[in-house]
Amino acid sequence: MTDRTITLARMKKRAEFLRVTRARTSAGMPGLVLQACPWGDTMSPRQAATVSEKMYQDAGGGDGARIGFTASKKVGNAVTRNRAKRRLRALSAEVMTRHAEPGLDYVLIARQSTATRSYAALRGDLERALKRLKLWRDV
Repeated sequence: MTDRTITLARMKKRAEFLRVTRARTSAGMPGLVLQACPWGDTMSPRQAATVSEKMYQDAGGGDGARIGFTASKKVGNAVTRNRAKRRLRALSAEVMTRHAEPGLDYVLIARQSTATRSYAALRGDLERALKRLKLWRDV
């Protein structure tokens, strides 16, 4: 890994997703919604210490971020939701590891078009969302 890429650890607990949602920093695009929140925001000092320590371990040294993926039943049946989340995971591995700001929690929310939208269009959506939130890093 070069010093320009970040390691993405997974968020899996509902409380973590809700904390990012409460921060109200989001960018909606036709293919996805990106939400972001700094690690320490809306957390008690005890939670922040736990998250920072866990993040440091998961990210392999601290220069990382956490990411979560979600798709509601509005997206479609289970097969469609899983396909949408797989596409978001692949997209984040490609774009977020190189261009996202470290030290943040991110949530990618699938939309109905996520499963059928072209990969290039989804990539453009994610890049525009990062730029709109001023979280884009040039490599």
